[in-house]
Amino acid sequence: MAAERLERGATLVAALFEGLEPAFQRWKSAPERWSLLEILAHLADEEELDFRARIQSTLRDPSAAWPPIAPQDWVAERRYNEQDPGTVLNRFRTERARSVQWLRSQGKAPWGNTYVHPKAGPLSARLLLANWLAHDQLHVRQMLRVHREALLRDAAPDGLDYAGPW
Repeated sequence: MAAERLERGATLVAALFEGLEPAFQRWKSAPERWSLLEILAHLADEEELDFRARIQSTLRDPSAAWPPIAPQDWVAERRYNEQDPGTVLNRFRTERARSVQWLRSQGKAPWGNTYVHPKAGPLSARLLLANWLAHDQLHVRQMLRVHREALLRDAAPDGLDYAGPW
């Protein structure tokens, strides 16, 4: 079931990104906001370096330290908004396909294995998986917000009230 949800999440993310002009994929409504390209590059890195890797580690040896990650810093450090949109989309799809394949191979994995995170406390592999699915939802919502902010910009000075409450 989780593998199917990850596949659906990837479909939603791709639908909100592909086929758009590169200028729009890089557009930000404010300097502190993320562009669609930055969101997608973040998802590609998270796919490879965070959720899958940390769940694998927790299933294998919950006492082993997780490798450090810095998702907020990576946006600037890795120059997400300057990357090629097609390359980023392909990388996300490739890494997500690897995740889905890996997840489907887990059969009777010890999902109760729990890693004790220094800040978040105890995190079972099962809870990490649920958070992975929620992470997709969070970023789909973020991508929808970018699309809505562009519509608000285009509709200015009028609003989008006729569409219904947001």
